[in-house]
Amino acid sequence: MLDCNVCYPSDLNYQIKISGKNNKNYFPDILLHFQREKLLVRHEGNVLVVKELAIQDLYDFFCDHLDLEDILFRIDNKEWKPIRQISETFDSKWIDRIILEELVQSYVQPIVDETEEVYGYEMLARFFKEKGQFYSPYEAFSAAKARNRTYSLDRVCRMVAVRNAVFTNKKVFINFIPTSIYSPEHCLKSTTELASILGIDPSHFVFEVVETEQVEDLNHLKRILMYYREKGFEYALDDVGEGFSTIEVLKELSPNYMKLDMKFVQGVASDSEKQETAVKLLKAAQQVDAIPLAEGIESRDDYIWLKNAGYKLFQGYLFGKPSAINESSY
Repeated sequence: MLDCNVCYPSDLNYQIKISGKNNKNYFPDILLHFQREKLLVRHEGNVLVVKELAIQDLYDFFCDHLDLEDILFRIDNKEWKPIRQISETFDSKWIDRIILEELVQSYVQPIVDETEEVYGYEMLARFFKEKGQFYSPYEAFSAAKARNRTYSLDRVCRMVAVRNAVFTNKKVFINFIPTSIYSPEHCLKSTTELASILGIDPSHFVFEVVETEQVEDLNHLKRILMYYREKGFEYALDDVGEGFSTIEVLKELSPNYMKLDMKFVQGVASDSEKQETAVKLLKAAQQVDAIPLAEGIESRDDYIWLKNAGYKLFQGYLFGKPSAINESSY
């Protein structure tokens, strides 16, 4: 059984560790205050667990009276952090509403084949702010990470993307963050069930491994991908050639699609080093029967060079910018 509230996040409780001789002198009064205000969840030794409603006033008090260097905090039993960083977590509370109300707008960008016919679409997420404005994916996922909500937000994006996939009969590429998934059988069940309810064949979907941090447990990632494959879905390895997406990882995971990082795409027609890397990664993809896809194409010269080199699918502003899906049209 998972000990988490990641699917539908509830209010956070903060663990506050107070050390230092001067700070400890204030501890009894702090404890009494939060007991009286009914904001104390529990305490043990020099650690207070308080409701989020207490945090702003508590931090202001700390700033006025205590030595901040001797105070740490954490949420959900994660790593301890300096108390000075607590405002990042508190100020990111807006992401909870995004998650709970699914304030996500699906955008799509076309993926074309060698004849420039649409092969499929990558589903992208934008997050409603106010008055027609949006939070960027970077803002949203940074806020989610600060509040230990990465899985919650990633799940909402997947669910919204699956629901909106009915707009086309082409392949639909959906991003997901593997390190946010605790157990594929538990965490991905809702995604596969929704596709079944909507009557969409699993082969319609390609799940893209998107990762901004090193995947330390490659076996766990393989378990996730095997779960998708066993359910009839396909998967792609994104940004190959950059970060953790090395040739070795490509061979280890044997994806259905290999997406060449745009770093090696843009300007490849006139850059011999990029050409060498693009060909090397192409050959690695062919060895594991992965369809090679070049993303971030803005120049026709780059497109022609990559097509002649042997790449089969292409994505970028040359073929179309991301555009919002009009849900009322289907």
